[in-house]
Amino acid sequence: MTTIKIVTDSSCTMEREVRDRLHIHVVPLSVMIDGVLYRDDDDLSGERFMSMMAQAKELPKTSQPPIGEFVELYDELGKDGSQVISIHMTKGLSGTVEAARQASNLSKTDVTIIDSDSTDQALSFQVIRAAEMALEGAKRPEILAKLEEIKDNTKLFIGLSSLNNLVKGGRISRATGLLSSFLNMRIVMDFDHSELIPVVKGRGNKTFNNWFKSFKDELAKLSDVKQIGISHADALELAEWFRDELEAMFPEMHIPVLQTTPIIATHTGKGAFAITYYRD
Repeated sequence: MTTIKIVTDSSCTMEREVRDRLHIHVVPLSVMIDGVLYRDDDDLSGERFMSMMAQAKELPKTSQPPIGEFVELYDELGKDGSQVISIHMTKGLSGTVEAARQASNLSKTDVTIIDSDSTDQALSFQVIRAAEMALEGAKRPEILAKLEEIKDNTKLFIGLSSLNNLVKGGRISRATGLLSSFLNMRIVMDFDHSELIPVVKGRGNKTFNNWFKSFKDELAKLSDVKQIGISHADALELAEWFRDELEAMFPEMHIPVLQTTPIIATHTGKGAFAITYYRD
């Protein structure tokens, strides 16, 4: 019987226990800090990275995995005749999914490449469900259909305390970044099809609080929220407050609060958060 194995990349923020229990394979990206290259794996925790980034002379630089690393993993996973579904962060943020696609053409294994159109815990929603279905014996067409459904019904909001890292990394224009920095702006953006669309901006943390109140009001109107995830970049207190408020609304739901990966934190900077959910 052909089995299906699930691969993703290290921008996928999820609990290690879930990753290991579901046999999810993670290909790490790399991050360069002051000339030293680190693999974005379990040895480089999010907390350790935030400390290193704070002390770095320059903004760290991220890089996608080598194609050969994907080929090696795909070949190994397919030795027993298994198929592979490889799900990655959106091409709008990284060339990782394209590297995986090129590797799939070189591998002996039957590999299907999926652009999640997202990242962080929004990516993990697709990866985790695919792994669950694979372990339940679902066939590839059924899993792929579910991934499309989750992708179409996922919302991801990102809150930033500063636009400095996005500006330095070339993700937004320098003029916008300098204006926001000068005004001590906080900004919340809707991550929609790889685009960062500003939802609200203002001075101080009350901006986040006011947005979150509106966000809760919108969630309260929905009857089919399947999962919520909260990530942060050294903003644990704020993230835990979000979780406590949302758990009061969804008492039966486990809502992970996770330090985001170094790949994401490099671009968001300290004090950022992400809240994502999908509807069933």
